[in-house]
Amino acid sequence: MNEETFPGPIQIPVKTANEWEKRYDDDNSVEDSKNKVKAFLIPRESLEKVLALKTEAVWAYLGINDQKEKTLLFVGANYDPVTKKWINVYGIGEGMDGEVGGGDVVYDGARPSPPY
Repeated sequence: MNEETFPGPIQIPVKTANEWEKRYDDDNSVEDSKNKVKAFLIPRESLEKVLALKTEAVWAYLGINDQKEKTLLFVGANYDPVTKKWINVYGIGEGMDGEVGGGDVVYDGARPSPPY
């Protein structure tokens, strides 16, 4: 992929998606099979919040939360043609009682499957 063709095709036929999933399932180099995450359950609110940033793209960073679960962290991204890099765009956190002023935030809430 290059920046001129990003994002490329965003629709993938179900048959192709199934083949990619099987390829991942069969790939033993990713991690041991008993701890292998196959999917993430993502709350609609997390996606709506990051999409409300109106950025060109969204990063989905991998992380491990305080419950020791793998998670996805969503951050907006805009391409800077001068630096030729994608720049993080953070949300604005809510302070006490829903007031604005809580600082920069990323959006989480994703839960790994298994076990969910």
